Amino acid sequence: MNTLSGDNLGRKDPASQRWLLRGVNFKVTSGDRCAIVGPSGAGKTLLLRSLSLLDSLDEGEVRFNGKTYHGRSVPDYRRQVVYLHQRPALWEGTVEANLRRPFGLQAHQARQFDRSQMIKWLALLDRNASFLDQPQRELSGGETQLVGFLRAIQLDPSILLLDEPTASLDHQTAIAVERLIDHWMAAGTGSRAFLWVTHDLGQAERVSNRTLQMKQGELRND
Repeated sequence: MNTLSGDNLGRKDPASQRWLLRGVNFKVTSGDRCAIVGPSGAGKTLLLRSLSLLDSLDEGEVRFNGKTYHGRSVPDYRRQVVYLHQRPALWEGTVEANLRRPFGLQAHQARQFDRSQMIKWLALLDRNASFLDQPQRELSGGETQLVGFLRAIQLDPSILLLDEPTASLDHQTAIAVERLIDHWMAAGTGSRAFLWVTHDLGQAERVSNRTLQMKQGELRND
């Protein structure tokens, strides 16, 4: 059983010293499918960036399985808790080259790119193996989001932090991504969880078993 928790999280705007996040407390445990909803500027992305240890906090602590991570231990944390930015950055080269790239990093050298598994996932997205040969420069914004999504789930994290992962996709493809994350969760036999930020209340209802409302930097159960 894996648990990601935030205890009294707070973050200020460095310029104005205004609180952007304040008093955020929550816990996500294996099997949880959490959606975070709220208006633009409410602090949803700031929260995910803080949970991924990309941004430092002014108050509180993030814990994974009861442990805090700092300095050299952060790569170990990010093997378990993976953040997917709304606009993922890709390297030059083909889709397959981009998917293989993380396995060249020290943090993921114990794993290998599984092409056959990737082709199965692409089928759930209504795409075939030829998608792997597409050059990065020819991808649309939505296709770039798909590659970022596939790159994240192939690392087999315990917890996924998803920031509007279908924002650039048409409705049919967004539904396909929802189908794939459902498949990915089921394959984890209860060991995985996600936090999914979305503006789409219908999507929040479809993907989650728990919805959290973000408003003016505060988080509460909906």
